Amino acid sequence: MLKRAKQVLRIEAKAIEELCGRLNKDFEKAVDLIALCRGRVVVTGMGKGGIIGQKISATLSSLGTPSLWMHSAEAIHGDLGRITGDDVIIALSNSGETEEVRDLLPQIKKIGAKIIAISGNTKSTLAKYSDAVLDTSVRKEACSLGLAPTSSTTAMLAMGDALAVCVVEKKGFKKEDFAFLHPGGSLGKRLLLTAEDIMRKGRANCVVGAETNVKDTLLAITSSRAGAAQVVDNKGKLIGIFTDGDLRRHLEIDPDLIHKKVKDVMTKNPIRINAKKLAYEALQILRERKIDELPVVDDNGRPSGMLDVQDLLKAGLV
Repeated sequence: MLKRAKQVLRIEAKAIEELCGRLNKDFEKAVDLIALCRGRVVVTGMGKGGIIGQKISATLSSLGTPSLWMHSAEAIHGDLGRITGDDVIIALSNSGETEEVRDLLPQIKKIGAKIIAISGNTKSTLAKYSDAVLDTSVRKEACSLGLAPTSSTTAMLAMGDALAVCVVEKKGFKKEDFAFLHPGGSLGKRLLLTAEDIMRKGRANCVVGAETNVKDTLLAITSSRAGAAQVVDNKGKLIGIFTDGDLRRHLEIDPDLIHKKVKDVMTKNPIRINAKKLAYEALQILRERKIDELPVVDDNGRPSGMLDVQDLLKAGLV
């Protein structure tokens, strides 16, 4: 079985490799048609090719090209109304003669949409109606019976990926654009969420003046349910942070600690992050510097909030 499995993978890999030699001006035209499309890219097909088409449509959409999947059989029973003259149609059919796909072609031409064929038959009816033909013919299917779509659908899938990736580059689509379309994913959160979006602020952000004594600072931290206090000067700018670690270190050597001014026992000039910076940058700082609390400041150096690993965990960044 392992030997046979390797044969299947090699057959399909070879089918993809051979696509490279068939790329021509039609591929470039297909990329231009999609990149310049003022409507949507409508993908259609039947059977296994149709399932591949659903994936191609999903990939295009996730990469910033509005796309929808349309079942070819349903199209001739009313779903043609989804197509406009500004759209581009990607039609998948290995033979190029699939009845349901073939019956659509004259109607699509009347509507005025452009057609891109992904087919294993460049002389087919589908190819003749198309504005660009992407040749996905294969020497043989990987199926031992030579019947089940295997190599042919793999070739269609790979061609669809090549098309989508080239469209992305043609349109100048960036990772920030990808993140915008995937706000629920980890990449989206890393590229979109700022420190300001998830920091603890207001009453949950403990801020005290430099002249405050340690006892009152501790009471303020407890009241805020915080893990540390940000210490500011008389202009409201951050000059230090007082943490549990500072408390323990000084308590060992100074039994009168609670009466001292916090400015004398705080950690001066703490690491900080601007509120507009990405929250993921805050995570990297916490990890690299091995600290538990990270002050968040505005452009003037005044405390805006506080971040710790728990905040980043709740936001889905960890």
